[in-house]
Amino acid sequence: MSAGPSSTSDAGAAAGSIAQTDLAQMLAGLQVDVREGEYVYASTSDARSPLRELALATVTENEGLTCVLRRADADAHGVKYDFVAAWLTLRVHSALEAVGLTAAFSRALTRHGIPCNVLAGFYHDHLLVPADRCDEALAALHSLRGEAGV
Repeated sequence: MSAGPSSTSDAGAAAGSIAQTDLAQMLAGLQVDVREGEYVYASTSDARSPLRELALATVTENEGLTCVLRRADADAHGVKYDFVAAWLTLRVHSALEAVGLTAAFSRALTRHGIPCNVLAGFYHDHLLVPADRCDEALAALHSLRGEAGV
């Protein structure tokens, strides 16, 4: 009998990464990468919209397709936006069923009044924070390493 498409455990093994569920362990080793550039949100209901091709991440909603784009691409295509973000990636492979990581980073950013939009990937969580507050967000997230024993 065929196993069909690669299972999630096969995919994790192939990447050489073990998904973590222990919050203290995740926080103790938390690293944050900053993706170069600035990013914006846009929405379209047009099936032929160039936004679909430019999108680095999408979410399908009843109202339309939400797209996360490079700001430069949005500007080049005349896309209107309000929120300009830095894209942070938490370099910890948290298991999809892990409990507490989202609450921990949300609490840390909230203490500093930093808004955050979260995209959860299979291997990492991605945070879009105001571009002009990127350094503050990094400091707040790095402070979580000291809270690992809590």
